Amino acid sequence: MSTRAIRAPRGQVTLEDALAGDGGRTLADDARHGLTRTLKQLPPKHLYDSRGAVLFDRICELPEYYPTRTERAILERVAHELIAATGASELVELGSGSATKTRLLLDAMAAAGTLQRFVAVDVTEQVVRDGAAELTREYPGLHVHGLIGDFERHLDRLPAPRGPRLVAFLGGTIGNFDPAGRRRFLSSVAGLLGDDDHLLLGTDLVKDRATLEAAYDDEAGVTAEFNRNVLHVLNRELGANFDPSAFHHVAAFDAENEWIEMRLRAREAQEVRLPAIGLTVRFAAGEEMRTEISAKFTRERVASELAAAGLALAAWHTDVNDWFALSLASRAA
Repeated sequence: MSTRAIRAPRGQVTLEDALAGDGGRTLADDARHGLTRTLKQLPPKHLYDSRGAVLFDRICELPEYYPTRTERAILERVAHELIAATGASELVELGSGSATKTRLLLDAMAAAGTLQRFVAVDVTEQVVRDGAAELTREYPGLHVHGLIGDFERHLDRLPAPRGPRLVAFLGGTIGNFDPAGRRRFLSSVAGLLGDDDHLLLGTDLVKDRATLEAAYDDEAGVTAEFNRNVLHVLNRELGANFDPSAFHHVAAFDAENEWIEMRLRAREAQEVRLPAIGLTVRFAAGEEMRTEISAKFTRERVASELAAAGLALAAWHTDVNDWFALSLASRAA
């Protein structure tokens, strides 16, 4: 893993690249494994290249997509309370993206006089670079440590803490894991936490089908384009010959599992080649490939899954509609 310092206007920035030398191995392995299954599927992390990140930022501004604005409203109300309760001097954000909501926590830490370092973890180097440059301009003296990596694989690359640490996993991203994956991930996060550290977890809550499905299938078609972006990624990185226009975006709520599924449905029978991994894939007309699940939660399920990972629910904050929740957790005694 390479480590390098870059110039910052005021604060200090360190970048570490945990993906150096990876050579697209994760995408290649995921494509080989997922596209040869009976139900073809790809992990949602591959939606988020630079183009996907821009599209997702557009999604967050759509009227149908309530999670971002609802979570932000909760943070606006409770950020100072969270920092007072944790005494955090270091904020670690997993899947940092543009770090827009993160600023509410950084502002609260700055106001409390505890702010020392922000650790950003994201797979897209440019996102990490741009975010670091902006934050060092906005927060004089702040040290930003950018880890270019996958939060499923590279949590062991986080720098040693410098004080009480708040690990933020926001946006309902925990819902992209299946139940077994959530247990593994939460257990790995629990292993990072010391006695003075906390996890701040954002979870989308169970609600009516119409609201959920509209959030993942907007009228403007931005989510559809975001979903098809994974085909552009496969074309660019693995030399595939997907025609994104040959696939229809599908989003539906699975009431039994209490999650939204996003899929791509082949409009007609087709054959796709992925020469970088020596694979040819055939799609029947109407065949679907799953690109994302987004699980929805209740307070009881969140508390139970935290407990199974060795974490204790310390505080629960939600909005007036009970559409979204922020959970503060610490290591169980």
